[in-house]
Order: sequence, then C-alpha cells, then structure tokens
Amino acid sequence: MQTRKLGKSGLEVSAIGLGCMGLNFGYGKAVTTADGVALIRRAVELGVTFFDTAEVYGPYINEELVGEALSPFKGKVAIATKFGFDLSPGKDPRGMTGLPALNSRPNHIKEVVEASLKRLQVEVIDLLYQHRVDPAVPIEDVAGAVKDLIAAGKVKHFGLSEAGARTLRRAHAVQPVTALQSEYSLWWREPEDEIMPTLEELGIGFVPFSPLGKGFLTGAINQDTKLESGDFRSTVPRFAPEARIANLALVDALQNIAGRKGATPAQIALAWLLAQKPWIVPIPGTTRLNRLEENLGAATLPLSPDDLAEIETHIAGIAVQGARYPDAAQRLIDR
Repeated sequence: MQTRKLGKSGLEVSAIGLGCMGLNFGYGKAVTTADGVALIRRAVELGVTFFDTAEVYGPYINEELVGEALSPFKGKVAIATKFGFDLSPGKDPRGMTGLPALNSRPNHIKEVVEASLKRLQVEVIDLLYQHRVDPAVPIEDVAGAVKDLIAAGKVKHFGLSEAGARTLRRAHAVQPVTALQSEYSLWWREPEDEIMPTLEELGIGFVPFSPLGKGFLTGAINQDTKLESGDFRSTVPRFAPEARIANLALVDALQNIAGRKGATPAQIALAWLLAQKPWIVPIPGTTRLNRLEENLGAATLPLSPDDLAEIETHIAGIAVQGARYPDAAQRLIDR
C-alpha cells in the first residue's frame, strides 16, 4: 500500500484509510464484534494504517471495536476519533436525524479524550477531530483545548470536520490543523470551490468521508433497493426513489469507464479522488471483506490525464438530485 502525508503535518498514512462507522452504526444491522475485528485486522494485513471512528458512533461501541481490533498494532497504525456532541443521558443520537446537542466546550473536550483513550486502548490519539463546528464555542477556544492536549501528550494531531474556510483559518492560527474531514466524491464536489484552495494554501490534508457516495457509486444500489430499518440513508433526500432514478446516470457513466479500465465503479471513484491532490486520503467504509479488497485496489489503479478528462466529460452534464443530508443534519454544516 502506498502512503501519503496529510498536508505539511508529517502525519503519514496509507493512501486509503478505513472508515469504521458502518460496522455498527448508521447503516442498519451491525456486524458482530468478531466480524468487525476480523475486517479491521484484514485491512491492516492489506496495508491500511489509517482508521476512523468517533465517540458518537454507537455511541461509544465503535471506538471500543476499533480499540480491540487494533490493540495488537500499537505504534504501527494511526487512529482518528472525534468529539463535539453532548452524549449525556437523554441526548442519545438516533441515526442522522435525531442528533444530540453540540458540545465543544474545552472542559468537555478533555473529558471526551480521557474516555476515548480508554476505549481505544491507546496512550495517545493520533488525530482528534472536532466532529461538527459548535457555534456556541469560539473555534479559538476549541483549538486551544486541543493544543493543551497535544502539549500533555494525549493527542498528536488536530483536525476539523465539515468546517468552512473561515473556521479553518481561525483554528489553524491557534493550533495547526493537520486534516479536514468532509464529504467529497464524484457526486459531491462543492469542496473544490473554496475548501480545497484553502487547504492547499495552509498545508492541511483532506480526508474525504463517503467517497463512494454512501455506497451509491458502487453500483450496488438502484431505485428498487430496500434500505434496512435503522439505515440513515432512508432519511437522506439524495436516496429518495425519484432522486435515485436520476442519480443512476452518474453510476452508468462510472460503469462504462470502469469496463474499459478493467476495474469497478468503486475503484474508479476512489482512484479519481486520489488523482485530485497528493494530500487527499479517502476513508471508504464497508462491512464486507470482498468490498474491502476491492476498494483498496484503487490505490494501484492509475488514471491518466486522458482518463480524468473522460470522466469529466461523462459526468459534466449530470446534475445530482437531492440534498446530501436531511434538514436536521444539514444545519450542522459550517459555512
């Protein structure tokens, strides 16, 4: 597996990471602990050194799973986790439509880190993200709290998720930001307008989540696909039946290109992301070993300038339909 550095931070990780959320949160039925551990450890065998989780996934159980799976590999892999929600009793998250209140107060951040360290079975968190920007807490205070945690040896790197360019600049001025984690893929390209130029200017890495469009770009979902109970995609406008019908045009384009390259649509979508910038590290998630191996195959799939131009030509006239989040979650996106 090739490696990449996240911006100018010096944090070097596998070119493709593993998003672990879906193993037991957000996508319906959870895998067993044994199967989740096996999948994560297979990823390590295949060269993955970058794993993403968060306290809110479950809550808590995803961090526990990641901690158990990676306990034999301390010092050999990087684990990213997140703070930013109030998980007090009565404020439990229910998928992506009943999110708990935001909480990025400095004292809360430090409490979360202590708990995450225990669940992850590590002495230091490699990359700590603010999960969503909290308008009630100045980002300078958030960055200052993480700076203190770095000085205390409990965190190595600071990240933000779904933060706007102005917030990035303010945070970076207090504590250098190693990475921004936000959605970016062939069906969500808004970060190209303002975010990516800002990241390049500041030397910040980019970690796209949902690089396969929450599974849609794999070609495994069509207008007849029934989403499981508890699968948050059932609340996402982009996955409404009428939107799916329109959005399949994008999948058809990927399938045509993949056929000529001897690849799969998922591999084309991931290879396209890798080709955009050398400091981009996507984190596709999966619950299946065959999909894991398929996704990681994108790291060795070269796309020539002609290939990239062909992709642009094929998708240029396709207008993706539907919002990427329901209203409750959309309001948490920083601009």
